[in-house]
Amino acid sequence: MFNWAKNAVGITEPVYGPSAIQSVAEQTHETPYSEVTKDDLAWEVMDTTNVETKVFYMTSESGHIGLLQIIYSNVLGVRTTAQFNTKILYPPEQGKPHLWCSDNISNFEFSPDKQDFKSTSCTMTLSPDGQTYHIKSTLNPHSAVDITFTRTSPGFKAGRTGTTTFGTSPDKPWGRMRHLTWPRCRVEGSIMTQSGPVDFAGRGLFNHALQGMKPHFAAAKWNFCNFQSETYSAFLMEFTTPESYGKTSVCVGCVAVEGRVLFGGATPGTSVRHTEVRGDPENEWPEPGAVEFRWEGKGTEGGEGFEARLAGSLGKRVDRIDVMGELPKFVKQIVVGASGTKPYIYQYTPKMTLEINGEKEEGRLFMESTFIS
Repeated sequence: MFNWAKNAVGITEPVYGPSAIQSVAEQTHETPYSEVTKDDLAWEVMDTTNVETKVFYMTSESGHIGLLQIIYSNVLGVRTTAQFNTKILYPPEQGKPHLWCSDNISNFEFSPDKQDFKSTSCTMTLSPDGQTYHIKSTLNPHSAVDITFTRTSPGFKAGRTGTTTFGTSPDKPWGRMRHLTWPRCRVEGSIMTQSGPVDFAGRGLFNHALQGMKPHFAAAKWNFCNFQSETYSAFLMEFTTPESYGKTSVCVGCVAVEGRVLFGGATPGTSVRHTEVRGDPENEWPEPGAVEFRWEGKGTEGGEGFEARLAGSLGKRVDRIDVMGELPKFVKQIVVGASGTKPYIYQYTPKMTLEINGEKEEGRLFMESTFIS
């Protein structure tokens, strides 16, 4: 591919060093976290290159793990696309292959206040009180969706804004990464499949993310943790920048129960570590085999010390996703051949035990480990 195409898509970038990233962790020294408001949840709909997504992770009482996602992307400021993804991971004892549907959304629009996403066959609406999302889709006959997510604990954003910025002049950043999370939600509804309905009554986590720059410039790898048990919900998200920003790690997390957040922030004690590297024989990515997540710092109740740990074997992965294979056709036509990397997402859903301030409780982990460059 010609160099102009590489530069336009952003395959190459100068080495700016770690001083060109302003981590959200810097905000947490004064403000560990802030609650997410309804206004925060509006789609930004940027007019430059970006990817913005709302993702709903479901842990059902029936043992199913699910995911619903709308991805809005703007490529080079000249082409916008929207995609709806649905995923069902069946309980291991059922021995059924997972269901994955990814469909382009045409003729979509946002409500005037940018809170709702609308199209003929797919809608995502927020209730007037800002507490409940309703997701409906008939885009794909294999997965007709009718699900509601109701927040049951405060929303979480690290620091004041939940935003990490990129640029050599902090006052005029050229990129940013923002994450807003509802760590604990009540899920109701089902997904109708070809073999019948799958009831997703249970618990869930909602995440609204904006990558306001070329995504592979912002991060070279990711780790994502969503742990749900009867009492606790634990969330952790870590990304590590490419060499251009000094391989800087940004790690934020929170632990919540019904009605309140017990811990939230980006303290040095909030971390993820691959305690065993299995490796992927089909490529050179260091696929993990075991993991340790930690949340440590001052708790939200009285400022007392807080410590939580989730560790153990990941078991057999439930999926390996070829990211290039899932890109919209327009993006793929530009990118294919320009980069020597082949990004993958590895997914796991083991049962694990959360150790929290001396107590233990078993639950279900949904983890993603992503390698980009």
